[in-house]
Order: sequence, then C-alpha cells, then structure tokens
Amino acid sequence: MAEVVAAMAMTHSPGLCGWFDDAPEDEQAIARQATARMREHLAERDVDTVVIFANDHLLNWPINNTPEYTVGVGETHTGPHEWYRGWLNLEPYHLPGRPALARFIVNEAARHGIAMSYLRDMQFDDNISVPTTHLNPDHRIATVPITMNCIVPPIPSPRRAYEVGQAMRRILADYDGDERIAVIGSGGLSHEPGGPRYLYIDEAFDHRFLELLTAGDHEALMAECTLERMEEAGSGGTAELIAWFAALPFTQGSAEVLGYIASHTWRSGTGMVIWPELAGAPAAEVSAMAAE
Repeated sequence: MAEVVAAMAMTHSPGLCGWFDDAPEDEQAIARQATARMREHLAERDVDTVVIFANDHLLNWPINNTPEYTVGVGETHTGPHEWYRGWLNLEPYHLPGRPALARFIVNEAARHGIAMSYLRDMQFDDNISVPTTHLNPDHRIATVPITMNCIVPPIPSPRRAYEVGQAMRRILADYDGDERIAVIGSGGLSHEPGGPRYLYIDEAFDHRFLELLTAGDHEALMAECTLERMEEAGSGGTAELIAWFAALPFTQGSAEVLGYIASHTWRSGTGMVIWPELAGAPAAEVSAMAAE
C-alpha cells in the first residue's frame, strides 16, 4: 500500500528562483539552510513521490471558470510555462508524473464529495516550479500536482481545505501502490502581489501563524487564521496558505519551523516548515464529508 512518509510546506515566492541573489546574504543563508534540511528529510524518508498542493495563478483556467481543485494527471510534467522562464530564471525541466495515482485521486475524491478537475498537460509557474527547484532539483521524484483556487471568490476556507486534506489522507491510504509519498503545501506567507501594498509584509500575522503551527493545535489555527485575517495580511497572496491547511491533516504535533524571513527583496513573508510527526492511519470510517 502507498504510504505518506513526510509532510512539509514552504513559500513559493518567485524571488526564491528569479532573483534569489538580490536578497541580503543572511536571508539567502536562512533559505538555503531550510531547503537543504527539507531535501535531507525527503531523502531520510526515502520519498519517491510528492503530492504538492499549490494555487493556480489563472495560468490553467480563465477567471470565469476556475475549479476549486485541479489534479495534473500527465505521464510527465514540463515547467515552467514559457512566459515564466525568464522571470523565474529557470530552464525548462521535466518531472515524472504518477498518472495512475493522480487519476485514483480524482475518482476517489468524488466519492468524498469533492469534485476535482484534471489536466493531462498542466502548466506551472512559481507555484510548483519553486518547490521543485529547491526540493527536487534533479527532478527524480515523481510529482502529482494539485492546484487550488486561492484567487477567484468564493475561495475555499481554511476549514474546507483541511477537510479536503482529511479526505486525501483516506484516499492515499486506500491506494494500492508502493509509493512513499511526501505531502507538500506550497504558497504564502503574507504578501500582496501586484496590489497597493505590494511590498507590505504582515510580520505579526506570519509569526502568529507559525506559532500556531508549532503549537500543533489545528482547531485553533483554523479558528484564528481565517480568510478574512489572511486578506488583511495581504490580499490575493496570503490565502495561498490554504495549501498548508490541506497538508495539515497528515500531521500531528508540533511543526518544526526551519526558517522565516520577512523578505522585501522576495516580496513575501518567506517560511519553510516540516512536521516531524505524522498522523496515524486514518479511521476506517468514511469522512464526515463523504457521509454528508
């Protein structure tokens, strides 16, 4: 049976690839050390597959037809999209997919009351490209990308994302494969891309969010870090943290914050975490969402 053996989350600011060296050396050092530790964790857990929750920046879908969740089901994935290559300072890369697992996720999600769209040729920007560059630089680990609507209202709430993560735990546990899976949340922290507060970083929000992750209290996190509070912390960007909420049900206990930088150079609150302890096997009962 497939097994989830790691869970982690990180910022996907394009500056982490496109203009990394423009940041002060101490900020670069924090990011390098944090992502190196994440790579080590993947190696220690012998991960061969990553399931990445990230947001779609209207690259794959138009603004008037944006699905809540989309799964990339291709045999291979190519990124970044041509328009983003210069911005991200990346050459084209190719990732192996896990099409059987990806299609299983789409089909089983429907049984849990979650309608997921899918694409054979999913386009990537910083959402998948940044964590791939830092965590899977040789592109050997197979990838199942799951993009989320974090931009077009109605945006899924943190609790909705958490419930989807709970269903995903059941789905992955039911998959008849031998994959060793890492679940990764990609996006955040506070930032307002292209908005009137473009260079604003809400450090108080970021520190409180990471503090709650460290406390390991999922209910407190959902109660306090609402969409409304995320909007205050940075419109159009901070809500990417619902990707972290989707990863959260795979974990228990305290998150280990590997690094945080209020980086005006990279134009976002920048953070990296791993969860040393994973949640146990999901209960045999179907989720409350499925029962509804």
